[in-house]
Amino acid sequence: MASTYFKRFRMEADLLIPRRPPVLPEGYRLVAWNEALIDAHARTKFQAFCEEIDAVVFPCLGDLEGCRRLMREIRKKPGFLADATWLVARVVAPGQHAWCGTIQGVVDRFGTGMIQNVGVVPGHRGLGLGSLLVQQAMGGFGRAGLRKASLEVTAENASAVKLYRRLGFRRARTVYKVVDDTARAASRGTAARTSNTSQSASPGDAILSHS
Repeated sequence: MASTYFKRFRMEADLLIPRRPPVLPEGYRLVAWNEALIDAHARTKFQAFCEEIDAVVFPCLGDLEGCRRLMREIRKKPGFLADATWLVARVVAPGQHAWCGTIQGVVDRFGTGMIQNVGVVPGHRGLGLGSLLVQQAMGGFGRAGLRKASLEVTAENASAVKLYRRLGFRRARTVYKVVDDTARAASRGTAARTSNTSQSASPGDAILSHS
């Protein structure tokens, strides 16, 4: 059975180093975690990753139901940290917004803040939303008394690596993720089918009212 190896960097940052507070672009707002938003995180995660390299490395990211399972698993972790888990929304009309960015944070058993799945939906990239989300998560870790944040990134994703370095993350070690080529091909087919379904869905699937 053929497999592909993907190089990934474990990167770490000192949370005690002062950083500039993040600035939201006009028309966007941060939305803090609450239990009712678990599916919004899953849908945003899918829209952000379904056409990206990470959906090949982690096939669940290329499937909407996979993203839902992943969000439930993250939420159930003992170290899940609500204050490091955020959505970004773009205001599209009074009382309505569209989800466009997601991040989750978990504290591991060593007391390190682990950043999970930083995702920005295509069409909202290049505005600093990824940087904003990472800084929000790091702020949540800091308020929880943590001293270090960590994440993993696929080495091939050069723009993400550059972003994390700019935010003070440094490579701590290199790991390799093995992906079965059969599962890889299947995940691409699922992502394509689900993506087409998502694109033909009603606007209410992407635009939600809020109070």
